[in-house]
Amino acid sequence: MTAVVRILREDWADPSLPLPAYQTAGAAGADICANFPEADRAAGLTLAPMQRAICPTGLRVAIPEGYEMQIRPRSGLATKHGITLPNTPGTIDSDYRGPLGVALVNLGAAPYTIHHGDRIAQAVVAPVVQARFHLVQALDSTARGEGGFGSTGFDTPGKR
Repeated sequence: MTAVVRILREDWADPSLPLPAYQTAGAAGADICANFPEADRAAGLTLAPMQRAICPTGLRVAIPEGYEMQIRPRSGLATKHGITLPNTPGTIDSDYRGPLGVALVNLGAAPYTIHHGDRIAQAVVAPVVQARFHLVQALDSTARGEGGFGSTGFDTPGKR
């Protein structure tokens, strides 16, 4: 079954920019472009090192019930320039109908400008299971037990 995400462009959005799209047949994420209001298109959005901002996409989405849209960083922007998402992955719930903005942060050493039409993030549409939560008096035992961060040995030299 293929989930269908309905998309509405904002009135001010540039219709010449593509909708989210998969770049290869095996891609899990669909690229999302920066889409600035006309007055901001020439300047784009410059992020100083450690600065955070929400970049507009000019889109609103309707995600089918039982699914979410995860907004994830683009690996090239992250590795080459330090541009990533401070809340990765960001979640767009199926009942949200507001503007789709992408929270970005510059972890690089130099300012970076997002230009109108740049691919800034990727969207992964995934099924969601809503759990029930029950208060209990005790939890069952496991081999790991209470071992927390780093307890599985991946931070131990020689263990991978």
